[in-house]
Amino acid sequence: MRELVRTNDMVLVSAIGALLDGANIHHLVLDQNMSIIEGSLGILPRRILVHEDDADEARALLTEAGLSHELRGDD
Repeated sequence: MRELVRTNDMVLVSAIGALLDGANIHHLVLDQNMSIIEGSLGILPRRILVHEDDADEARALLTEAGLSHELRGDD
């Protein structure tokens, strides 16, 4: 799995999820239930991951959508 985005912005997480769903790119959102531990303050960022085979396509999709500034460095 490759991390695409790490953010505290739940609207952005939802928008990226919708874009990836629309392109049939399976993804995982990690740490979304951490709000229970942190007390719903939104301090801990959520991470969006995709499979290695889909990483390039997902990065291109987010870049086309004007979200390239949100992408994590390509390790």
